This record gives sequence, C-alpha cells and structure tokens, in this order.
Amino acid sequence: MKLSIVIVNYNVKFFLAQCLNSVQLSLKSLNNDAEVFVVDNHSLDGSVQLLKDQYPWVKLIENTENVGFSKANNQAIRLARGEYVLLLNPDTVLEQDTLQKTIEYMDANPQVGGLGVRMIDGKGNYLPESKRGLPTPRVAFFKISGLSKLFPKSRYFNHYHLGYLNEKEISEVEVLSGAFMMLRKSVLDKIGLLDETFFMYGEDVDLSYRILQAGYKNVYFPETTIIHYKGESTKKSSINYVRLFYSAMAIFAEKHFKNKQGKFFSFLITFAIWVRATMAILKRMYVRIAPSIIDFAVILGCFYAVTLAWQQIKFHGEASYPFEFIMCVLPMYSLLMLFSLYYSGFYSSKPHWRDLYRGLGLGSLLILSMYALLSENFRYSRAIVLFGLAVIAIFLPLIRRILSDLKLIPVGTPKKKKAIVVGSTDEYHRIEQVLSKTGDYEQLLKVSESQNDVQDVGTLNDLEEIVQIHKIHEIIFSSKDLSPKQIIELMTRMSEWQVDFKIVGDAVIGSKTVYTDEPTFDIYINSIAKPVNRRNKRIFDFSTALLMFVCVPVLMLVTKNKHQFIKNVWQVLIGKKTWIGYAQPAKPDLPKLKPCIVPVSFSINEMHKHEMNLLYAKDFKMTFEIAYLFRNLKRLSSKPIV
Repeated sequence: MKLSIVIVNYNVKFFLAQCLNSVQLSLKSLNNDAEVFVVDNHSLDGSVQLLKDQYPWVKLIENTENVGFSKANNQAIRLARGEYVLLLNPDTVLEQDTLQKTIEYMDANPQVGGLGVRMIDGKGNYLPESKRGLPTPRVAFFKISGLSKLFPKSRYFNHYHLGYLNEKEISEVEVLSGAFMMLRKSVLDKIGLLDETFFMYGEDVDLSYRILQAGYKNVYFPETTIIHYKGESTKKSSINYVRLFYSAMAIFAEKHFKNKQGKFFSFLITFAIWVRATMAILKRMYVRIAPSIIDFAVILGCFYAVTLAWQQIKFHGEASYPFEFIMCVLPMYSLLMLFSLYYSGFYSSKPHWRDLYRGLGLGSLLILSMYALLSENFRYSRAIVLFGLAVIAIFLPLIRRILSDLKLIPVGTPKKKKAIVVGSTDEYHRIEQVLSKTGDYEQLLKVSESQNDVQDVGTLNDLEEIVQIHKIHEIIFSSKDLSPKQIIELMTRMSEWQVDFKIVGDAVIGSKTVYTDEPTFDIYINSIAKPVNRRNKRIFDFSTALLMFVCVPVLMLVTKNKHQFIKNVWQVLIGKKTWIGYAQPAKPDLPKLKPCIVPVSFSINEMHKHEMNLLYAKDFKMTFEIAYLFRNLKRLSSKPIV
C-alpha cells in the first residue's frame, strides 16, 4: 500500500467532514491505493456517529478519553500499512492533486524523510508556519519577544518562520507543521514514533528534529496548497493554549539541548508562560469587565457632577452634602443602574442600543423607588436624583457612542453582510435557507462558472468587479460545484480583497463560524440557549444563593448535610454550579449548562430523562425555575449532578 493517512479528531465534526471529502477526491489520483484512519479523542459533538453513517470507508479508532495528539497518532501509525504516513489535521482541505504531487516528489527524492506543503488560512492568507526553523534558545527568544515579527524577512531574527525563504520555492527546512506532515514509514521505523511526552504541540518539532538527526531531509513543498483553518480544536487566545504551547517548547529544550542551554530555555519558557498568561487574563478582564467599570465611572461621575452643581445653586458654596451621601448613597444609586443595565442585556456579547435605553429606564425606576423607601435622614435631594438621571441619560449613550466608533467597546447590531454564493441554483437556494436563520446577511448574490441562470450577476471571471461594485463582505464557495483546487486558487488570488471566505459541504464553514441546516436550540422561541434566559437564570441563581448565604444559620437547622449545603450555596454564588439543570447523562447536543444541584428528572428511565431535559432546554420558564427550587429545598444539600 502506498499511503496511510492519520487524522486525530476532537469535537470538530463539520471540519472533519469537509477534510474527508477533500481527502476522498485527492485519493483518486492514487487509484485509492491508501487507507484513512480517524482517531477520535472522545468527541461529544456527534463526530463518531457521523463517521459511522457517512464515511464507512474510514478506519475508526474510538478513544474513551482525550489521550492527546501524539498518543492518538501513534495508535494509528502502529496499524498503518502504507509506504508513507500522512499526519493530517481535521481542519484542513486538500487539493485534488495534493497527495499525488507530494508522493511523486518523495518517490523521486529518497533522502527526504518528511515533507510539508504551502498552507493558507480560512481568509486565503499564507500561513508562515508552513516552514519553520528549530526553536533554539536564540530563535525562541526572538519569537517570544516579538522581534521576529518586527523583522519578518531577517535570517537572524526570524529563523523561527524562515522568513527569508521564498514561500513559492521548494526549500529544505528544519521543522514541518503537524497540520500536514508526509513521512516515510521506513524513517519512522528507524527513529521511532511521536514522543508521547508531548500532549499537544511540540511533537512535530521533536519528530522533525529526529528526522534530521537520522541523516534525512525535511522539505517545504509549495507546489500544492492546502487550507488550514488553524486552531479549530483549541482556542489560541486561551491561557491553556499558552501553557501547552510554551511547555511543549520547554520539553523539547530539555530533551535535545545541553544542560546549560536547557536550563536557560526552561527559565525563558516559564517567564514567557507567565507573561503571556497575564496578558491573556488582562485581555479577558478588559473584554468582560471594562465596559461595566467605564459605565459605573460615568454614572457615578454624573451623580457627583450634579451634586456639586446643585450644591453651588442651593447653598452658594457655603455648605455641602454629608459624607455618607457622597460615599454611600450615590455609589448605591450607581450600582443599581449598573445592575439594571446588566439585567436588560447590555453586557451581553452583542449589546444593542435598545438594551441601553431599557436599562436606563429600569434603573431610573429602581433608583426613584429606593429614594422613596429611604429614611428621611438619607433623602437629601430629589433634585440630585432627577437631574442626575437626566444627565446620565445624555452622557452615557454619548460616551458609549464614542467608544463604539473607536471600536473599543462595540454597541449596536453588527452590520449585516453582503455575500456572493459561487455555485449552482440548487446550492444557492440551500445555502440561502441555512443562512436565513442566522440573520447575519443582508443580501446573497449568485455567481457560477459560466453565467447560465437569470439569477447570476456574473461569472468567476467577474468576481473582483462584483466585489467592488456591490461592496461584498464574503464569498461562499459550493464544494459540490467547485473543486478544492479551484477554491484554494481563488482564495489565494483574492486574499488581499478584504473579504471573508466560506466553503459549503454538509455545513457552511469559515475560519470562526459553522452554519448548518441541522436544527439548533437557537431557533426555539424560549430556549435556554437564548442570552436573556441564560442571564435570568444566572441572576436567579446568584440572588437565591446570596439570600441563602445570609440565612445560613436558620437553614442549617433544616438541612441534613450541612457541610455540603454550604459548599453548594458558595459554588452557585460564584457561578461554578447552578441550582437546576439536566438529569444525567445529558445528550451532547443540548445547550451547555453548569453542573446542577437538582436535576429536572429523578427517573431511572433514560428516555424520560432525555424528554425532560429537552423540554427544559426548549421552553425555559422562570416560574418553573422558582417553583421547582422551592419544591426541592431538601435536596439543596445533595452533591452536585455532574
């Protein structure tokens, strides 16, 4: 057998399907003299069922846990019968002749132990990690410090991405990318398989280095191009990614470098992990907390400004309001307004102006109600409250508008996109139906290879002009009507046009989005997946947990497991658990919820459990949440359902 392809999958079902479709096309050039392994690392997104239903020709290895990239690859390599082994990421798309070209080159150059290809991302941009150098301490320092980005073409500063080599010329390199790694099986038999010390990242660097040490060459082969969506199985901005990536580099250094170099490298890596992790935390804090901090400062500032102004008008500067009013009452008013903005949905991922005005209205009612309920000692001035609310209603939207225009904190409905669908009439209507559910698109135009439909606005040759005239944001390619090679060539040619790209197979797939015609919970009118219901559920959890925390001495008298009860209240309060949730086992296609204290069903019948979970997820009601909690007060000291 000529080739064994190994794909490790983890929760990227639709990307995997697109990858396998391109692999199937590319295998035709080899007369199907190949085998394809998919090792699934315990995916929960239906990947395994998809493989069994639609890709029976794939040799499936099911793991009951995520064993990591290296170990999963080795499971398949040990069974491989091919002369060559291709390690391939599931978020890739091959050209029809990718496998033929790479194997022909390997056949003609027996000194080559490993081969990588030219890669582009989902926007058509060249990926510099297509060719890399060894991460020696100097090279790694320039990468971590950012100097390699400042001097991208420098042989000295950017040896990590070998920026001085032409991306369109065949070159000898030191490190191949694990996204596409064509390996000679005889070389693997000689140097050993992937080092399982590496859980994820770094194993391709280690294997590339061992190929060089054995006297073979690693080659960058740009005569074929693949799409690598990059990072769909992991979130590159996450702290966990930072830790895994740089720890892998540290493992490599300790394994292959001298003691002094290894120790220095380990110190450098540890420092880099702390710096990058701190930056990631600060960025996340900014994204999540900064809007509310800015709003609180604006609201409090408005109240203070009105107080100072009214002080001058009423007392002519000869008296002032007491300390407790300035330092307690005004901040309390501001917090009430902030709570109202949160409750109205203004701090959701896609805030809208109507949420701001709804929150301002609700906050005004709460503050006026609070003012009426305060004792006479704290009711210092109705005018400050009224004028303060009026000033806030003017300045808060104004400041938010400025921040939104500067793209620091977005507000308002994202602008709807104009897109071109490149494909047949049937495909156009299918794609239109899928995308209509998203509400993200203003207009879909149709283009085909040759203008043969009245709906066509042009042909592939007219794409650039159509993009400019209609101000297109996105181009959507039908994989049923265009070959992977055509799509990749078009994406490469149009990468500088400032448009996004998507490819349609079983789903509409882009770099950061997957749209499918499978039913999702978002389409249900009152689904638990709706942001407003998630927010209301969290407010209910927090407020009831806070009340229980205050009333702990009384509630302890009626609870059996007192320690567990306090633990449950605390975990719900900080958001690690929820009071009410799914009965277990819950199916993976349900909207995600925190582990619960009280499940919606205590039945031993799994079918009944699923029906109750489905009903709870599809039609969420706060009245049910409240009633169910009070009916199950005695169960609040139970261990959480995981």
